[in-house]
Amino acid sequence: MSKLLLHPGLVLIIGGMLMLLCAPRLRTWLQIGLPLLALFLVWQIPDGVVHQLSFIDQTLTPLRSDALSRLFATIFALMAAVGGLYALNQRSRLEITAAYCYAGSAIGVCFAGDLLTLFVFWEFMAIGSSLVLWSSGTSTSGRAAQRYIQIHILGGVLLFIGIAGHVQSGAGLEFSAMRADNLPNLLILAGMLINAGAPPFSAWLPDAYPEASWSGTVFLSAFTTKTAVYTLIRGFPGNEILIWIGLFMVFYGIVYALLENDMRRILAYSIVNQVGFMVAGIGIGTEMALNGAAAHAFTHIIYKALLLMSAGAVLMQTGRSKCSELGGLFHSMPLTTLCACIGALAISSFPLTSGFVSKSMVTQAAADGHLLWVWLLMTAASAGVFLHAGIKFPWFVFFQKDSGLRPSDPALSMRLAMLMMSALCIVIGVWPELLYQLLPFEVNYVPYTAGHVIAQLQLLLFSGLAFFVMLGYLKRTPTITLDTDWFWRRALPSTATWLIQWNRTLMAMFAPLERWVSRVVSFIGSAVGERSALSGTWSLATMGLAVIILLIVQLVLVMS
Repeated sequence: MSKLLLHPGLVLIIGGMLMLLCAPRLRTWLQIGLPLLALFLVWQIPDGVVHQLSFIDQTLTPLRSDALSRLFATIFALMAAVGGLYALNQRSRLEITAAYCYAGSAIGVCFAGDLLTLFVFWEFMAIGSSLVLWSSGTSTSGRAAQRYIQIHILGGVLLFIGIAGHVQSGAGLEFSAMRADNLPNLLILAGMLINAGAPPFSAWLPDAYPEASWSGTVFLSAFTTKTAVYTLIRGFPGNEILIWIGLFMVFYGIVYALLENDMRRILAYSIVNQVGFMVAGIGIGTEMALNGAAAHAFTHIIYKALLLMSAGAVLMQTGRSKCSELGGLFHSMPLTTLCACIGALAISSFPLTSGFVSKSMVTQAAADGHLLWVWLLMTAASAGVFLHAGIKFPWFVFFQKDSGLRPSDPALSMRLAMLMMSALCIVIGVWPELLYQLLPFEVNYVPYTAGHVIAQLQLLLFSGLAFFVMLGYLKRTPTITLDTDWFWRRALPSTATWLIQWNRTLMAMFAPLERWVSRVVSFIGSAVGERSALSGTWSLATMGLAVIILLIVQLVLVMS
């Protein structure tokens, strides 16, 4: 039990709850110190099973560690620490508490050695992330939180039913690799894919994340989708269907990000796009592909947090998030502009940035596996990433036309957090072996070859040229983009309202018939009820007469 009490996820969850009761000064120290303590504890857990217990004739393993668990738990704890620094000026106590419960639950999933423990932490993640979204305190965030929790309840129900069926089939609770070849495993896979932002429920992510506060979106971007990536790597490596699901996510994210006007919705769609690369890599299933998916999840958390930190700084300083209302901010927000550009280069896989050394592993795995069409689609998608996140976001927010706004760079804690993430993007890009040595399989990949670098620079060059050639078509106007969330935001409520009204109309139409039937029943009851003539005691002569009459009637019918 003492080993379990030092579980880094539980430390972060319990500590986050206690922060609600602390004085402001102590809460500030805990906001920085708790994630760092969790990060320290992550690296104190030895490989293998650390703690087990029995539950209803099943063995639970709440604490099990290996290289894959440690990799994801490390970046989750690091993200919580830098996110906590970024959010030091956040006035909402609930948001930070919920964010740390959210991060701690994600770490708990990483160390879960059985499916039941995974499910418990999975649901705690849903609660924590919903509270992060709800704590923004606006009417739109409240409604978004309701839709968000409904989608994740659906995912949790599918996951739980799948786990129950998996156990019922005799497979046990151990969380290990599975094949999507039976109904329970398919339900488990579906529950995980919903959290990953896979179709047809991809729209929950851009529907919810942009409604959080300037700091809440940073936390939301890091844990739910990447925890799903972790569970897919461990649970469903090499399932080919994931290749095509991932590629759909890649292009879905690109198309909608190019159409979008809100800067945080652009970056939210970009999350779906980037997770698509990871899911496709998991579907390829080779050691190179799985290393690439894990490495890309690690680097994505860093550069996407950096991009959302810069967007959050703009939102906090200007109160605006529409690209059509922004521009020219580099004049007064030079540090934020620089950090946003570094994040944009990293997500575009520019050489010497973290994105280059991780995403290229996935595309190389497709090439090594002779998956020509997969490689071609991933390469084309890389150009699309540069268009929507590498150029569009920084160009329309910080450059293009001068909006006349002159906000300053944000508070010191926010600037420090952005600088830390920027440094990580560059350090990992320059020294990729720092990341490669953490990966679950041995790495025999060299990213910086002449062929890789030249090919990527050519791709980025022509993508950039295409952007400025088509700039007139890409300029944003105040528009609304319809997505699949329309079905549960508008179609389903409207359908439910119509059904209720239709039911009331039918009730009104059939009310006279109902009254007539009621009268007939009452009449029959009075005729054959306990006090009616038919239900009384008849004399023998009367009974005999009734029998004779019935016989005569029957004889007439037969003769006719």
